[in-house]
Amino acid sequence: MMFVLAHISDLQMALPPRLAQLAGKRGLGFINWHRRRKYIHRPEVLDAITRDLTSRKVDHIAVTGDLVNLSLPSEYERARVWLETLGSPRDVTVIPGNHDIYVHGVEQTAAQFWGNYMRGDDGTLAFPFLRRRANVALIALSSALPTGPFLATGKLGERQCSRLAELLDQTRDCFRVVLIHHPPLSPMRRYMRRLTDAAAFRRVLAGHGAELVLHGHDHCRSLVWLEGPRKRIPAVGAPSASALTPHGHEDAAGYNLFRIDGAPDAWHCGMIGRERCADGSVRDVGHQKLS
Repeated sequence: MMFVLAHISDLQMALPPRLAQLAGKRGLGFINWHRRRKYIHRPEVLDAITRDLTSRKVDHIAVTGDLVNLSLPSEYERARVWLETLGSPRDVTVIPGNHDIYVHGVEQTAAQFWGNYMRGDDGTLAFPFLRRRANVALIALSSALPTGPFLATGKLGERQCSRLAELLDQTRDCFRVVLIHHPPLSPMRRYMRRLTDAAAFRRVLAGHGAELVLHGHDHCRSLVWLEGPRKRIPAVGAPSASALTPHGHEDAAGYNLFRIDGAPDAWHCGMIGRERCADGSVRDVGHQKLS
């Protein structure tokens, strides 16, 4: 049977902070928000994208991080309300991004607010975790960790990479979708925002295989092909779900739909991009066959 998976990322929900919350990196982030980002990431744009997504008949939704902006308690709560409008914890899988663990001291806060959306089928609230839905296996990783000012790097670590290899082997009978916030390949201009152990992540995929990798972070539509043991693996990036217009290397708000069917060694996956246009409507912006 056809399985429809939606992928949305980088909401960047922001709420006014209290003065006492603006120490260190949060203060710099707040300045950046007021100088530039508040004009890019608009709540009305996210509302339009959300309405369009929830009007679609999808079997599951993957949210690949950066739900919030400065990791404030009020932002986590607002994001929880948004998740509840999107769907139940069974039908929505969430992983954190660097903005969700923006500073030291909030490493467990996302799990406190969104834990039911970040839990494996075995009840474990730890990364990586596994969710099986029909013939699809969702393997969720966390590359998010607090970093210093002007950095937005991520890291998986040896334990997550080792466990990822095990989960990929255990789910060979499924269409395996790996969820990660940071992309597996970054251009040099994104060096301060890269996944620092991306090479180790790619080695696991090359040795154990996967059918699809989904990520966010770069706020643009992207498709790169990674080496696998028998065939290449598509790694797809989604734009920010709240970006008003294209700017620089970033795209306008949107999300992706994946239609998956077939069987092991004979999977079929097609991708449809959805994008908010200048007139406020949300439309298809391309169809692509991935397998």
